[in-house]
Amino acid sequence: MTARPIDPRIMELHDGELRLLGGRCGTCAETDFPAQDSCRRCGGVEMSTVRLADQGVLWSWTVQRFPPPSPPYVPRGGEFEAFGVGYVELPGEVIVEALLTESDAEKLRIGMPMRLTTLDVLTHCGEQATTFAFEPVATGEPG
Repeated sequence: MTARPIDPRIMELHDGELRLLGGRCGTCAETDFPAQDSCRRCGGVEMSTVRLADQGVLWSWTVQRFPPPSPPYVPRGGEFEAFGVGYVELPGEVIVEALLTESDAEKLRIGMPMRLTTLDVLTHCGEQATTFAFEPVATGEPG
């Protein structure tokens, strides 16, 4: 990461790589992202922090073609550019809502392999921060 994590409760560097932090219920093993104080499945309160997988598949997606409300949204470079938003399924864990590095509808398809990456953003205070996003894994590229 080149800047501070936008929220260290949801992501960290582990062995030099970005990892999302979720919560897992000690009673029923349900996984949430972001982590919660209690389990949405069984109501248990024995939650532990877990590092989530850094690869998954695109479950659903869209392209945001107009600026979201600001704040908290701050356009990069001052001009709005369309961006991809999707749900990425981390197999056996959870489905994560995330920014996508790709916004070309011709290059996105449900079921395509995705990999966790970083994205530098401006906060509403004008500071640089790093958030997470998912990028397509190119055909033939190791996952």
